Amino acid sequence: MVGSTSALPFVAICAEEFNSRQDDLSVSVTGSGTGVGIKSLASGISDIAMASRGVKVEEVEIYGDRFESFPIAIDAVCIAVSRDVYDSGVKEISRDQLLSIYNGEIDSWKDLGGPDEPIVAIAREEGSGTRDVFNEIVMGRYDHETPGADSYRGSNAEVWAAIVSGEGAIGYLSLNYAKGGEVRAIAYEGVLPSTETVKDGSYPLARTLYMYTEGEPDENEKAFLEFVLGERCQSIAEDLGFVPVRREEVQNGQIRRLTSRKD
Repeated sequence: MVGSTSALPFVAICAEEFNSRQDDLSVSVTGSGTGVGIKSLASGISDIAMASRGVKVEEVEIYGDRFESFPIAIDAVCIAVSRDVYDSGVKEISRDQLLSIYNGEIDSWKDLGGPDEPIVAIAREEGSGTRDVFNEIVMGRYDHETPGADSYRGSNAEVWAAIVSGEGAIGYLSLNYAKGGEVRAIAYEGVLPSTETVKDGSYPLARTLYMYTEGEPDENEKAFLEFVLGERCQSIAEDLGFVPVRREEVQNGQIRRLTSRKD
């Protein structure tokens, strides 16, 4: 499996448990971004892609329309700041303010009620599903440029490290990476990201995490997909801060079509 670093912490634990329960199959997981995951799946390098967005129209045009999607959890894209910014009183941000930061129109925390210090904006590299979701919801379209970004990072873990080690930093990353207190997730449009606000629909920056196969899953792929959608792994998802997929979407331990292949 190759793909989304947002799905990686969840899927990696599921794979470890799956591998320990039987000797017939072995699942290995690599986080390299949604775009790489889709490309790896289409080229036969991987059997399953992890994705934090739907397959793009241009990906279908390049690779064909054989992708089958299986939602595995729901996640929040958190807006997070370094501790010094949070401690100065910046605990929430609006879409307009965030848009202005990443457009390069606001470059000082003073404009957001913080110190007169420069904003260090961190974005994700091209190919990231988290970047696409952020750009589409905040910037207006997924291929929008972010001229206000000071640096681009390849994974959620790299964004986390940049926020933790920097001053005046702001970035966006999966909720799972914003837990534990090292980075400070702030309210977006007046709502703090949490499992509860994603579940009740009040947090605006939520997205579905997927597994994709090329065509209908074969027997081995289906075995792991069913395991991930089962009660044990969905409980793991919840423990990690994700929202599990609805129990009624899995019937008698068998995978249902949860979305159309165009999703």
